[in-house]
Amino acid sequence: MNIKKLISIAAISIFSFSTVGCSMIAKTPEAINKSVVAKVNDEKITRGDLDKSPAMLQVIEQVKQQYGENYAKNDEAQSALKTQRAQALDLMITKKVMEQKAKEMNLMPSDSKLKSEVKTQMDTLKKQQFGGDEAKFQEVLKQQNMSEQTLSNLFYDQIRTQEIYKNLSNSVTKNIKIDDKKVEDYYKANQYKYTEKPDKTHLEHILVKTEDDAKKVKARLDKGEDFAKVAKEVSQDPGSKDKGGDLGFVNYVDSGMDPDFMAAAIKLKSGQVSDPVKTQYGYHIIKCVEKQEYPAKSLSTVKEQIRKELEDEQKQNTFKQKLGEWQKAAKITKYEKNLA
Repeated sequence: MNIKKLISIAAISIFSFSTVGCSMIAKTPEAINKSVVAKVNDEKITRGDLDKSPAMLQVIEQVKQQYGENYAKNDEAQSALKTQRAQALDLMITKKVMEQKAKEMNLMPSDSKLKSEVKTQMDTLKKQQFGGDEAKFQEVLKQQNMSEQTLSNLFYDQIRTQEIYKNLSNSVTKNIKIDDKKVEDYYKANQYKYTEKPDKTHLEHILVKTEDDAKKVKARLDKGEDFAKVAKEVSQDPGSKDKGGDLGFVNYVDSGMDPDFMAAAIKLKSGQVSDPVKTQYGYHIIKCVEKQEYPAKSLSTVKEQIRKELEDEQKQNTFKQKLGEWQKAAKITKYEKNLA
């Protein structure tokens, strides 16, 4: 059991607005830890701060497992660490901007509340994952080269970030309300999301690299060539190519598919083949084999559900925009040479 995988780190959208600085490359471990990797307004983030962050602790442990204890002398390992440090630094910068803004707005969570929540989560972890067996818990910590205090600090960092995010978001979005008209309009345009049973469609597709390739595929199909035969010949999707492009039944909602792909697929009638559809993967020709659709629930039964969904979406977008404004306004400097 990897105890680090039990720790879910708060996912926050990152908007990085920085200028690249420079500094002398530190030589001793102590100097490396004290070297500044970024400044956010007047506050410094050191290499030591970065490498002790939840994201980097896990990355460093993985690198040690892959390259051994001498990973510091391995160029490939160091290159990978520099890339991961750059990503983790963006997260730390965002967290620092939020922390500074929370202090300015008097929205920082109390330390006593955070410590109480950490204790609750630690106790829950021991009970649910180890059946309350303290010896087993300590054994797993030892296997992961982690102390109980380090784990507690990881929980503290996560909970603190979540509380700051929540407090700021609630303050910024407190006046957002969705009226009945917006709810009704959304319901009319998206009834397939609120059916008695999940709507499904049986799909086949052919994936190619360019729009010109997709048009050629469509022309072959329009002339009567078998869809499965063409898919086996030219499709670039390794998961469905050998099955003639067959994807099986796919839910309209929470399909796991590309949104643009599903938007086009849902519009198709049974037996219909689409024109080229562009997604992040390339260009698709989609065939609807069969549809299973069900009646929509009445508006009255889903009205408040829709209202909450729309409010949550608008709040998320509003806070994301505000966070971007805060970062643009902040004076952020990165010292990328100190990431290596």
